Amino acid sequence: MVDVHDRPTPGEPKAGSSPSAGRAPRGALGAVVRRAVHGVLLLDKPLGLSSNDALQKAKRLYRAEKAGHTGTLDPLATGLLPLCFGAATKFSQISLDADKTYRATLRLGVTTTTADAEGEVLQQRDVGVSRAQVQAACERFVGAVHQVPPMHSALKHDGKPLYAYARAGIEVEREARTVTIHRIDIIEGDHDTWTLDVHCSKGTYIRTLAEDIGNALGCGAHLIALRRTGSGTLTLDGAHTLEQLAAMTEAQRDAALLPTDALIADWPMVHLGTDDAGRFLSGVRRRVPLADAPKVRVYGPAPPASPGGPEARVLLGSGHIAGGELISTRLLSPVEVQGLLSDQRSTSESNA
Repeated sequence: MVDVHDRPTPGEPKAGSSPSAGRAPRGALGAVVRRAVHGVLLLDKPLGLSSNDALQKAKRLYRAEKAGHTGTLDPLATGLLPLCFGAATKFSQISLDADKTYRATLRLGVTTTTADAEGEVLQQRDVGVSRAQVQAACERFVGAVHQVPPMHSALKHDGKPLYAYARAGIEVEREARTVTIHRIDIIEGDHDTWTLDVHCSKGTYIRTLAEDIGNALGCGAHLIALRRTGSGTLTLDGAHTLEQLAAMTEAQRDAALLPTDALIADWPMVHLGTDDAGRFLSGVRRRVPLADAPKVRVYGPAPPASPGGPEARVLLGSGHIAGGELISTRLLSPVEVQGLLSDQRSTSESNA
């Protein structure tokens, strides 16, 4: 999802809210001056904010022209929400499609209308389970499983999110979807409260998993806490809260960004010469002496005067190799490439 709008959000921490942060530059009419920002921010989303609200707050702190998040995290969930700025939005789908990891806390013996702590209680039952029984119930759901999306979800039906129907008291028929749960580990638990680590594919509803585990135990369950701890290769290591970002100077916030290629950093790299780089950026296939590969990240040489000397390179986009040809998948624009080069120069000067 890429968002280029700029709607104010009540209660936003403002850049300059601490003495060290300074004031955001403003134009002649008092509007904040936007700028091109490129990179990936690992945001530790707080409880109670939607993913889009968190995105808007971070976007304004950075004064960014263009930003997008990489997959919805419910308001009642906290944790990792990778945000893409500028050229990095070209690769946001990579994180959206990636496997996720969560730390989930279940309350056994109570079912609710929403399968989480927000809903009304439907039923309460006595709980008498051992760790071995919980482990056995979890193991039943490891592998490919069919999940029916909950009514209280953002999945759309006829252009409206399911939660809108649910709030109106309308039940919509939903088809079961196949997801993959790679593993479920018990972190701690006793009697009716259990905390699990879940590694799963995209599209997995942890609330539904909590319900299913409760049903397998014969007592029911609902989700009382959820924290995303990983998305693909990204983790909460190095993640920042909105409060931390608001207290930083603009230079410190920029330094908190991961490179534009962070979401594809584990893909094989192709480095093109000057002529091939220019043609590749124009969408022209290039002959390369490389084996077929479904996903590669492609770089071109930076100008001779760029930081890093003759080995310096700049991201051009992504592609794949088939039959000895490099074929583009996502290309940066010339303006975005120049923006990355400018960022490299700024980083080099600040480190000098």
